[in-house]
Amino acid sequence: MAPEQTLASPAETGPAARSKAEREALKLEKRLCRQVGQAIADFNMIEAGDRVMVCLSGGKDSYGMLDILMKLQSRAPVPFELVAVNLDQMQPGFPAHILPDYLKGLNIEHHIETQDTYSIVKAKIPEGKTTCSLCSRLRRGILYSVARRLKCNKIALGHHRDDMLQTFFLNMFFGGKIKGMPPKLTSDNGEFVVIRPLANVPEKDLIDWAAHREFPIIPCNLCGSQENLQRKVVGNMLRDWDKKFPGRLETMFTALQNVVPSHLMDSSLHDFKSLQATGIPDEDGDKAFDEERFEAPAISTLGSLRWAAAPSASSCGSSSEPPASAVLAEAVK
Repeated sequence: MAPEQTLASPAETGPAARSKAEREALKLEKRLCRQVGQAIADFNMIEAGDRVMVCLSGGKDSYGMLDILMKLQSRAPVPFELVAVNLDQMQPGFPAHILPDYLKGLNIEHHIETQDTYSIVKAKIPEGKTTCSLCSRLRRGILYSVARRLKCNKIALGHHRDDMLQTFFLNMFFGGKIKGMPPKLTSDNGEFVVIRPLANVPEKDLIDWAAHREFPIIPCNLCGSQENLQRKVVGNMLRDWDKKFPGRLETMFTALQNVVPSHLMDSSLHDFKSLQATGIPDEDGDKAFDEERFEAPAISTLGSLRWAAAPSASSCGSSSEPPASAVLAEAVK
């Protein structure tokens, strides 16, 4: 990681550096809570009485998701339960003790499901070929079964903003369709609601948060070891854009929330065939001869206040927040 991406440069030492690192960590925690709270509120991801199965892989994203959801749970406007679940796929050398020990330390309900999907994938997929498709199908079926046994109605996955942008471009470049990764959807068997609470969170924030919290990261020997995946190529493209054109990823992500079907070419979304001139001015009508103006619309953050306004011991709801936010949160209920 480049020095500018860290919460405090390794070269900095002493009380001043520690104080700076603490301030940066506090700002990052507040931002993560706000971003996750915003996604939950905007898409109604979590409701009263929900029992949410939080899928924990041992990577930075799922650790961060569980961490922030636990912080929000303590001051959320609705009661809900969290159950942390890990699927041990029996990979050689997998440190099976790390996640159980970590979860016991959190005092959270958890379950470790052990299934040897690693051997199945290695036996079925030729060396050098992509294992993602078969691996994900096997994991999905097992996790649905676990959710059913644990009586969970929601399944939380740790995909973040950059994952969603990568999926959009993968579908456009290689699938020939305008399709992304939704923040909320029903499972393919119709039994569960799948949510992605990190939908608004950039990956670089999760990298910094994992370093600050010192999560015991477990590497994946299947998907994590395949260097030529199309997703990695697209991910590198996005990271390059982010360096060269700061703010571009934020604008692209905003675009996913502002779709104009009449200005695409999908006849199932817009009735082009029966379109007729009406003689009535239309703001969305053709302006092909005008100079195009590109202004990214603002996205409201009021919904997240219900999830981030109540005070708590953590910085997500610390006393440094203006008291008026709690009043505003009541007003937008």
